[in-house]
Amino acid sequence: MNAYAQRMEASGKRPYRLRRRAERQAETRTRIVEAAVALFEDVGPARTTISAVAALAGVQRLTVYRHFPTDGSLATAAAERHLTRHPLPNMTDWFALRDPAARLERALTELYAFYRASERATASVLRDERAVPALRDGLRPLLEPLSVLPRALSDGWPTLGPDGRRRLSAVIAHGIDFGTWRSLTAEGRLRDEEAVTLLVGLARSAARDD
Repeated sequence: MNAYAQRMEASGKRPYRLRRRAERQAETRTRIVEAAVALFEDVGPARTTISAVAALAGVQRLTVYRHFPTDGSLATAAAERHLTRHPLPNMTDWFALRDPAARLERALTELYAFYRASERATASVLRDERAVPALRDGLRPLLEPLSVLPRALSDGWPTLGPDGRRRLSAVIAHGIDFGTWRSLTAEGRLRDEEAVTLLVGLARSAARDD
């Protein structure tokens, strides 16, 4: 094979090598994120170390830092992966329901299903969210709606005076909280549907303008 043919053959192999290198880097990144997610669920984000992530992913610490230069970037990626694995309910669909009690019932039912499917990981990341501020970026699709839902879900209730709105908003904020769901349903105290019924009834009572 002459020099020209060799150069042509080498140039043909170069894109393949670059593609394989990119694939290996993507696979390594995925292993690192999956290791972080597993450790977040097991010990929590605040106690997860880069060394532990590297060991579980089967890479060196420098490899982790090459993909994620800061602890925050890894925390954000892990939180995003958690929400990809456990998709949030489509909250906009709730507001197609005109009846506010039915709307709240559907919201609680779907939120509680999400909490149940992702209980261990959600408990860990919400517990450590203040200790690891970078988690907030990855959890924004969950945290931001939860902050505005009490007011949004309190709209449209009948016989709602100022005191009723204040009480109703408080009940809804309590009802959508992960800790509330967990305390009501832990150790089989209540089924999810029983907890939903209880809280919708409480909301009806709170909304009355006495």
